[in-house]
Amino acid sequence: MESRGRVVVTAANVAALAVGVTPGMALADARAVSPGLASLSADFEADAALLDRIAAWCYRYTPWSAVEGQDGVWLDVTGCAHLFGGEAALLETLRTRLGGFGIETRGALADTPGAAWALSRYGGNHEGGGAILPPGGAQASLAGLPAAALRLGPATVAGLSRLGLKRVGDLYDMPRAPLTTRFGAEVTLRLDQALGRLAEPIAPRRPVPRHRIRLVFPEAIGLADDIAAGLRRLLHRLCERLDRAGQGCRRLELTLCRVDGSAQSVAIGTAGPARDAVHLARLFAERLGHLDPGFGVEAMILAAPVTEPLAPAQIETFAASRAKEASSDVSPGAPPDALTAIDPLLAPLLNKLGNRLGFDRLVVLRARESHLPDAAMRAVPAVGAKGGAAWPAGRARPLRLLNRPERVETIAPLPDRAPPGAFLWRRVRRRLRAAEGPERISPEWWRADPGWAGGARDYWRVEDEAGDRFWLFREADGQREAAPRWFLHGFFA
Repeated sequence: MESRGRVVVTAANVAALAVGVTPGMALADARAVSPGLASLSADFEADAALLDRIAAWCYRYTPWSAVEGQDGVWLDVTGCAHLFGGEAALLETLRTRLGGFGIETRGALADTPGAAWALSRYGGNHEGGGAILPPGGAQASLAGLPAAALRLGPATVAGLSRLGLKRVGDLYDMPRAPLTTRFGAEVTLRLDQALGRLAEPIAPRRPVPRHRIRLVFPEAIGLADDIAAGLRRLLHRLCERLDRAGQGCRRLELTLCRVDGSAQSVAIGTAGPARDAVHLARLFAERLGHLDPGFGVEAMILAAPVTEPLAPAQIETFAASRAKEASSDVSPGAPPDALTAIDPLLAPLLNKLGNRLGFDRLVVLRARESHLPDAAMRAVPAVGAKGGAAWPAGRARPLRLLNRPERVETIAPLPDRAPPGAFLWRRVRRRLRAAEGPERISPEWWRADPGWAGGARDYWRVEDEAGDRFWLFREADGQREAAPRWFLHGFFA
């Protein structure tokens, strides 16, 4: 990296550090120290991407991982270490696995992030650095480390050094007021965080799901059937946990941890809260084919980042359900309050279509508070849709409406406001044998969008000689000087 017209060292491996090459040294001076030094141009974007992949790889050990600065990764292993044989075994596994990928690491475990940061960079030796700090031992362990171990800036470290405060322990008995006056709050803040006097929350790289199941294999697997079998085990365990918590998943994420250090993930969603392992496995079936196990999968992680309450439901027969509906005060044709009300019949279909096409493309019709047939229904997203008002009581409406009313030619119309004796629609002549009406519907003048252009309409329910039933209307009197026009708007069942 260039700095002030010269090329400086930004990072050095263990061998370079051993011969005296340190970050911040000019490249010319580093080559004078080690004539055989090999150098590469720094690529900070690639370094950041690699660090993010390492943080993602560590997800197999703990869901709480985050990138720290330009060369570190935070891992909160609280409650996770026992799964890997203890803290020492976990730390050794991390170092060994990352070393197998060609990544030189230094790590430490402590009860505060600040203490772990200090020990990993300034404690132990360069080949290891795998210190494990006992609870409450931060003050004694950090006392001999340089002041830079508190994550202080170079200017602050230099200023402390001029005052003879070169070690962390030198700051323990110093009055805080003079330190804050001279250096600001940085010194006391970092000291309190390292010693556990002040909490230092770490934001994870990704939200930590409350429900998460992990499956580790003794030997890496790669067959599609083995992956599917592992998924079924994870789903049964996760659904049991959701059942105990009274929750249902709305989104599931499956992550395959491969032996080469990479990870692949697929996700599914549901129209409503669900915890049926068999049904969820069917939703995953189409996605598993897109996963590449590579040289093998060593662990599988199933997480439910989005859940909703789901109470146990009593299973009813179809006859019992119909009897309950018939005895209810709610109209059988009224839409449900939410899709969960028809979950046993509709939700599995919506889940399958939503995962294949996208849930934002699924819509359902819901009634709208309007007596205009053109505006009485609207399309809303199927997921989470709420019910609306039903058709006005006592007013029959057709099962199907045309997108736009179509003009019909009337034949032998009767006088006054009676319906015609026959009409011609799409070159087919239909003679009527019964009619009911009229029902006058006028535009809603109190709305910005009146629902249709024009004035009032007189609607008739008519039936032809073949038994087909139609919804006809004529433009109300007074709108035109010529003979009134008739239109076909819908069809009854």
